[in-house]
Amino acid sequence: MTQRTLKTRIDVVGVGLHTGRKIRMQVLPAAADSGIRFVRTDLRTEHDDASITMGPEGTARISRADHATTLSGNGFSISTVEHLMAAFRGLGVDNAIVQLSDAEVPIMDGSAAPFVYLIKEAGLRDLGVPRRVIRMTRAVSVMDGDREVTIYPADHFRITYTIDFAHPAIGRQSLSRSIDERTFVNELAPARTFCLLKDVQMLRQRGLALGGSLANAVVVGDTGPLNSLRFHDEFVRHKALDLVGDLALMGHPIIGHVVAHRAGHEMNSRLLIELMANRDAWVVTTRVPATHGVEAPAALAASGQPEIARGAASY
Repeated sequence: MTQRTLKTRIDVVGVGLHTGRKIRMQVLPAAADSGIRFVRTDLRTEHDDASITMGPEGTARISRADHATTLSGNGFSISTVEHLMAAFRGLGVDNAIVQLSDAEVPIMDGSAAPFVYLIKEAGLRDLGVPRRVIRMTRAVSVMDGDREVTIYPADHFRITYTIDFAHPAIGRQSLSRSIDERTFVNELAPARTFCLLKDVQMLRQRGLALGGSLANAVVVGDTGPLNSLRFHDEFVRHKALDLVGDLALMGHPIIGHVVAHRAGHEMNSRLLIELMANRDAWVVTTRVPATHGVEAPAALAASGQPEIARGAASY
């Protein structure tokens, strides 16, 4: 596969989920091997580009993972990047420049579907340079109590995810999918972010969710969701979507099987830190052999049970 970028520019005006402010965003085509670069146009000066880039050699670092993923670098930050990054990864956009008029990516409808639509409308252009991928050579795992996320060697990108909420309208949901463009667009991209109604006031007191509404989030009240669901298991699908976006911060597509139990942004960020600290666990290559070693156990792929993951992971 060769690297891709956009054919034409994308222009968006939307609201920030957490800031509540109006934000202008432009997404521009970029050259091969330049990766995804975020630019704060409100901070850029004649002598300072005010930009951060993704990947092991990039300038971006996760500075916060509280209800969204926030990147920092070069003295500024950009938050809620995960849905746009997921759309880039799901559609195979390797290189782009994202210009923002504020410190947050617009939330749109709370999913990645609007970004998928805009990228498809802009069109994609092959750049004629081989795409580099990250191929796992051994498992890497992070655990915190009953929360866990592990990435195993595999011959494709797969996510097995389990959530378990005390709220009866959510409860325990599991999903296991091989992620390609079709499954991403149809089964993950439309899944929206969600929150419990009882938590909204607390979030706003902390300066979060100031732009949140039923137009950009699924809100779950005492008796169930206040808006209609797009999938019966939309909650776990959105968690998997967030995982795709957070892993995209590695700068290249990952070939591996990610098994997550009650993970979320904070655990995803810890996995990224662990990956960076264990560079012998993966290689960057333009070739993907048919097999890379032992995948996660078959029973785990089917059930998503954390007990199996905990026993299988070793490094």
